Amino acid sequence: MDLYYEIHGSGRPVIFIHSGGTDSRLWSFLAPLVAKDYQVITYDGRGAGKSPSPKEPANYVEDLHELMDDLHLDSAVLIGHSGGGQIATDFSLQYPNRVSGLVLIGPSLTGYKPSPEFERWMSEVNAAAPDADKIMELAFSAPLYRIVMSSPQRRLMIDMFRHHLAKTAEWGSFESVWPQPPAIGRLEDLHIKTLLMIGDNEIPDNERVAELFRSLPNVRYVQIPGADHMMPLTHPEMMYSYIAEFLKERR
Repeated sequence: MDLYYEIHGSGRPVIFIHSGGTDSRLWSFLAPLVAKDYQVITYDGRGAGKSPSPKEPANYVEDLHELMDDLHLDSAVLIGHSGGGQIATDFSLQYPNRVSGLVLIGPSLTGYKPSPEFERWMSEVNAAAPDADKIMELAFSAPLYRIVMSSPQRRLMIDMFRHHLAKTAEWGSFESVWPQPPAIGRLEDLHIKTLLMIGDNEIPDNERVAELFRSLPNVRYVQIPGADHMMPLTHPEMMYSYIAEFLKERR
């Protein structure tokens, strides 16, 4: 296993999967709370943090599978944020027997078609390359980051994103490989007990994805007041209260 990871605490395993544009520091405030009662594994995805950059199309689901095999974990609770939630969802559909519970935080979803407004914003951000300062200015102007950028965690958010931009210069491929068919057409096959958390200051695209999950009978939906997309940085205690209850029920 060539990915960087850390293990803290003891007990049933819980794996944290960070979002794009960040790294495992995203969990700096939430993971220690969970580690009081569980074995917590945080890792840097391929191309992020201290992990190596992709030299070919990345397969994030198989990276997680290899990590669990390397750690000799038969199963674990997965906690994924944004793109990390997308990884956790696809992994759960691909390897349902390896997942004992699922926590999705403002998740993305393979097969979901973004709105024209979201695509325009992404095009503007990408067009600013290679000007890192301009990219960050455009990215952080979005409602996704409005609350975190006015919080004490602003500096950490900027540091993670700046590190991400520098890291992408090393990437040999920007493509990724996902299980087929896309998860959006297979959500009815997701039978794992799931806690879905979303901020009440989210963007419409993430709210639409959340509604797709919310329609499933095994999904518990929780809205975090005063939170935007980056709630693991700004609302860890409130999130932990729901996660702790969910994990206790999985025992």
